[in-house]
Amino acid sequence: MRTFVAVYRTGSVSRAADLRGLSQPTVTAHVKTLESDLDRPLFDRVPRGMAPTPAADHLAARIAPAIDSLEDWAHTDLDRSADPFGRAVHLGGPAELLCARVLPSLAHLIARGLQVRTRFGMPDDLLADLSGGGLDLVVSTVRPRRRGLDVEVLTDEEFVLVAAPVWAAEDIDRAPLITYAENLPILRRYWRTVFDTRLTRSPAVVVPDLRGVLATVIAGAGITVLPAYLCAAELADGRLRLLHQPEVPPINTLFLAGRAGAAHPAATAVRGRLLHQGRVWTAEVT
Repeated sequence: MRTFVAVYRTGSVSRAADLRGLSQPTVTAHVKTLESDLDRPLFDRVPRGMAPTPAADHLAARIAPAIDSLEDWAHTDLDRSADPFGRAVHLGGPAELLCARVLPSLAHLIARGLQVRTRFGMPDDLLADLSGGGLDLVVSTVRPRRRGLDVEVLTDEEFVLVAAPVWAAEDIDRAPLITYAENLPILRRYWRTVFDTRLTRSPAVVVPDLRGVLATVIAGAGITVLPAYLCAAELADGRLRLLHQPEVPPINTLFLAGRAGAAHPAATAVRGRLLHQGRVWTAEVT
């Protein structure tokens, strides 16, 4: 049932395998077994992955909330007598992601006594600190390749091309570019993936925090590409507009890394909570 929910939410055997920590053949076998038990197909195999059937929609609506509740309980119903939160969890990652998504998702654990110390930075620096024992967990925007780390897929983030309402789609090629780095990493990837062309223009504004990029764009200074979660409210209330809607928006996979081996109870609780929340975020993207 857990494997079915993972495939249903991700639409992919490979991504479900990453989420569940299983091999792809095992995920396929779980789905086939469930289909056999229910005597009905749950997915149509299509070029882009797994398309749910009406039977899958019905089953997911019935069991997914229960699966989520059970996993949340398993990860966070800790033995208070052992003082599981007696040690702070040192957590690293991108400033915007930690502030906008990660820390709010830990609110109920913090209310129960969890202590968190955060560190912002680039993936290589944070992963080096993790390997050296300075951090307990790192949310990384690139797949960690260091030995001795336990790495799991956290979620995908979708990117959108946005601007204030004063700019229109026909302004894409002339509007000032607002970005967090001089080499326009997110924008260049968007142009290459969506428009199949190189972006050769220079940025008008460089601010090393996507929240600063967001504020500058809201004020009408130009256009940018942002993670959808970071500007969802502004798109909803009209402060920003989508300048382009590709059939398949660019995404980036985020990873949660910790040191291999036993972790202290507070870090284990945070890891479990984030992986659970990551499945919710992934379902929002897919």
